[in-house]
Amino acid sequence: MGNDEPDASTAETDGETGDNSAVGVDYAARAADVLGFSRWWQIAAAAGMMAAVSPYQYVWSSISPALSEGLDIALPALGAVFSFYVVFQSLSQFPAGKWRDSRGPGALTFFAAVLAGGGYIGLAYATSLWQLYLLYSLGAVGVGIVYTVAVNTAVKWFPDRTGLTTGVGTMAFAAGSALVVPYVRANATVAAYSDVLRNIGIGILVVTLVGSFLLRDPPEDWLDRKDGDDDGDEGLAASIRGRNYSTREMLSTWQFWLLYAMFIAMASADLLVIANVVRFAENFGLAALIATLSATLLPVAAGVSRLILGEATDRFDRKRVMAGSFLLAGLFRIGLVAAGEAGNGAVFVAFVLGAMFFSSPLYVFFPSMLADYYGAANSSGNYAVLYTAKVGGGVFSGVVAGYLVASTGWNATFVLGGALAVAAGLATFVLRPPSGSGLESTEPAAAD
Repeated sequence: MGNDEPDASTAETDGETGDNSAVGVDYAARAADVLGFSRWWQIAAAAGMMAAVSPYQYVWSSISPALSEGLDIALPALGAVFSFYVVFQSLSQFPAGKWRDSRGPGALTFFAAVLAGGGYIGLAYATSLWQLYLLYSLGAVGVGIVYTVAVNTAVKWFPDRTGLTTGVGTMAFAAGSALVVPYVRANATVAAYSDVLRNIGIGILVVTLVGSFLLRDPPEDWLDRKDGDDDGDEGLAASIRGRNYSTREMLSTWQFWLLYAMFIAMASADLLVIANVVRFAENFGLAALIATLSATLLPVAAGVSRLILGEATDRFDRKRVMAGSFLLAGLFRIGLVAAGEAGNGAVFVAFVLGAMFFSSPLYVFFPSMLADYYGAANSSGNYAVLYTAKVGGGVFSGVVAGYLVASTGWNATFVLGGALAVAAGLATFVLRPPSGSGLESTEPAAAD
């Protein structure tokens, strides 16, 4: 592989197109040399694992009533089960990411398969509340491992198509339960829920075990990267060409903390709509059909947008796409208030779709931007740190939003959510590569 550098006219061998062929780096051929097959199989495995573990987040609301009745546990007490899930799913990603960056994904994802699959299987036989807490928390650790491994598989194998491939994985997590929810809702009774939980758990276990055997990380020299200013580096993507930052080094740059604040703002705006769209529609006295359509179509818009705008960030300037998306996300949220005040249900639904279409890709934009600025070598651990900002978004969309609605009303709360998205969009224009990253020349007007 050391002397197979293609010329600028060489096309990708697995059907991919994009800017990479124009600069003379055939990433697909290099990956095929290492793997022995198309790198897209890595994305298929990662997406399959993401879809498999998604019931932990998206099926809980459908199965919890049957668990409550069957185990004679009050629903408010079960609410803490999901809270434990959010905490463990988020906080498990940093140690998992650090392990993966240094030792690869194989053993780690095998462990995640046992936790995530075993957690759901165990729920089928749980007889008390503490067992639910324990099993769901252990499963959440497995989900967190799968999430960080899957997202960063795209970063590591697709430096040229990071936006699109990250979008595939995160879309699978958002939409993976689409086929499971109807099965659960049709069988979510006291008599049937144990079989449902066990069957889902077996499915999670099988898919994630297969993924653990398929996933691999590229070797450090898979692109024959040159040191210094050698022309061999010029055709490489930013995440490969620039300096690889450790987590500690990343935390010492102001760019990371701006990205962190932007993530909190966008997660707050995003989760505010997801968690409250039905009640917001009811606040205006809109028909029940409008609230149902909004809630049903919302995840569709969120999933599709991650593919479309993820691909856009690979083909066009990533910062400009990111800024435009966040600004439009904010404007659509403010527009929701106007549509509700006017009592126009059709426009309300359209604005919900627009709001989610432009905010949901935050889970594509941020890992891609972080890899561009801080390198691909430590991307799993670095993004896991940034991902903790989602906790701030959850606090805003839950506790803070509840206080704001009680004190100022729904309209002011949603306008604030829109303003946060607009602020994140404007902040994007301030971003530039860290000083010393080796990428400053790509943005000459932004020298430190």
